Amino acid sequence: MSSKYSLQGLLLSLTAVAFVAGCAGPQSSSQEAINQALSLQTSTSVDEYVLGPTDEIQISVWRNADLSMVVPVRPDGRVSMPLIGDVQATGKTPEQLANEIEIGLTGFIREPQVTVVVKSMGSHEFSDRVRVTGAVNQSISVPHRSGMTVLDLVLSAGGANPFAQLNNAMLYRALDDRMVAIPVRLDDILNKGDVSTNYRMRPGDILTVPERNF
Repeated sequence: MSSKYSLQGLLLSLTAVAFVAGCAGPQSSSQEAINQALSLQTSTSVDEYVLGPTDEIQISVWRNADLSMVVPVRPDGRVSMPLIGDVQATGKTPEQLANEIEIGLTGFIREPQVTVVVKSMGSHEFSDRVRVTGAVNQSISVPHRSGMTVLDLVLSAGGANPFAQLNNAMLYRALDDRMVAIPVRLDDILNKGDVSTNYRMRPGDILTVPERNF
């Protein structure tokens, strides 16, 4: 999901699924899609920060205080620098942006050394969070932490409530332009010690726990 509004819409939809799905539970994606989504946790790093609009960064140019500043990444994804003008920041790591600024300054100062430090991570306020909703004691949205698992998220939500269909839980993960539904067997994790579906969470993941119909 690319914006706060689309994430909120998805949360509303998943909450509805969790409560009206009934004994059958929500439908999972194809095994091929599930395998692809799960492979992201090992093939893609989630620890390298990528800049985005509304981030605030500190640009420091060694021995050039006049060129050092704290600036926001504008909605168009750029930052403004003296001497070189606008520089594209969105989609780059702080190190990549620093390297580009160094290249731009080479024609004005000798051997520029630039560092970029993120002061405020506004662009990742929603995309770097993980969420759990449905039949838990408290639906939550929390910042992603490296190594966080499904069990960690459920415990952070105060556990499941007495009406939860624990083995019909579903983990929703973005894959390209779609959401993949991955079955999670919470009862097996919590009560049987079977952690085969205790997957590591990725930023943007949403766990839903459906409630039994009576």
